[in-house]
Amino acid sequence: MLLAVDVGNTNTVLGLYRLENESDAIAPPAPTSPSDAPQLAAHWRISTHRTQTVDEYGVLFVNLFNMHGMAPNQVTHIIVSSVVPPVDSTLRQVCESYFHVQPLFVEPGIKTGMPVLVDNPSELGADRLVNAIAAFERYGGPCVVVDFGTATTFDVISAKGEYLGGAIAPGLGISADALFSRAARLGRVDIKRPAKVIGTNTVTHLQSGLYYGYIGLVDGILERMIAELGQPARVIATGGLARQISSDSRFIAEIDDMLTLDGLLILFERNRTARPRTRPH
Repeated sequence: MLLAVDVGNTNTVLGLYRLENESDAIAPPAPTSPSDAPQLAAHWRISTHRTQTVDEYGVLFVNLFNMHGMAPNQVTHIIVSSVVPPVDSTLRQVCESYFHVQPLFVEPGIKTGMPVLVDNPSELGADRLVNAIAAFERYGGPCVVVDFGTATTFDVISAKGEYLGGAIAPGLGISADALFSRAARLGRVDIKRPAKVIGTNTVTHLQSGLYYGYIGLVDGILERMIAELGQPARVIATGGLARQISSDSRFIAEIDDMLTLDGLLILFERNRTARPRTRPH
């Protein structure tokens, strides 16, 4: 089986895929929506900790497997995308020590099948490239991927499958934290869609400003991107806050929770080689 790992600044997402011609006791659940790839057997979302040790990550991963009746030795391949460099060496050791597999990292030199038409392709975050590849493979182009994470990223893919560029905005959580930390009399509130735009108390004032203000940011950028493309583009949302924000957007047509994991599966298949198992310590 393939373990796909996407390391973000706030969360790390893991997906376990059954590869073709594999047979084991684990059967993938029935798909519940078009975004659920049939090969996906299990997936988890955990917090990213830069200071966590190899053994702390290893124990956590093994416990997640055990909770689903799985064993680490069922994993034969691992692919990792990461935007948190301090965690990379730790995860590499986790893969080798607990799964006895040498991981494939999404980094310069990997075969992507997608031309990256930006000034310095090596600057592009691994997760953004993975999202772009998955979006074009699944939805075609032109398309725009909006990933709602610690930062909100916008990635534009042409009709030919070229990565054209994008934008980065502060995430909704970061925006809210900045407001709460700088305004002494404003307490923290639950960020959610208020019943009305015109709030009648401080809590609903904050919720309206944060929620609808952020939708305005997202739709404003998307409107200008699509106008610059000069043709209609399909907009796909992913990330932890995608479902919370997307319902009121004028442009977002799809919500795909598994976009990054499925992109890692696609990249793995394009780079598939036998990765030797490491010897148990």
